[in-house]
Amino acid sequence: MSEPFERAEYSISTDPGRLDLDAIHAYLTRAYWCEGIPRQTLERAITNSLCFGLFHGKDQVGLARVITDSATYAYLCDVYILEAHRGKGLAKWLMQCVMAHPALQGLRRFTLATRDAQGLYRQFGFRELSKPESKMEILHPDIYRKPAP
Repeated sequence: MSEPFERAEYSISTDPGRLDLDAIHAYLTRAYWCEGIPRQTLERAITNSLCFGLFHGKDQVGLARVITDSATYAYLCDVYILEAHRGKGLAKWLMQCVMAHPALQGLRRFTLATRDAQGLYRQFGFRELSKPESKMEILHPDIYRKPAP
């Protein structure tokens, strides 16, 4: 697959210049996994990630963000499709584009976390952790809700 990816009136691009940070922030600030994320934090995250913007015409209506070293590991996050554009197979198409990207080939490990979209990700080979007892984390679930010092 070569860019831009196009399907009817939709397109997907990894061009950082096309990303609409206002639109992304408007959605992610209300998403369960990063509710209240400060815009400055989001800007830094977007700048340091491989992002797949989903567009309806010129309007950004979805995103998939991948944190990766482009050699051994990737973490998929911040995947969303605006409510008005759901039910059209766009999430599956977005994932097809993510999985086909040259920088994400030959990785040893590709992970994600989801509360409710396991069915989508299983279609692309994702499974529950093989050894969850070997995984560790530092988690600050309310970090964006705490007042700044």
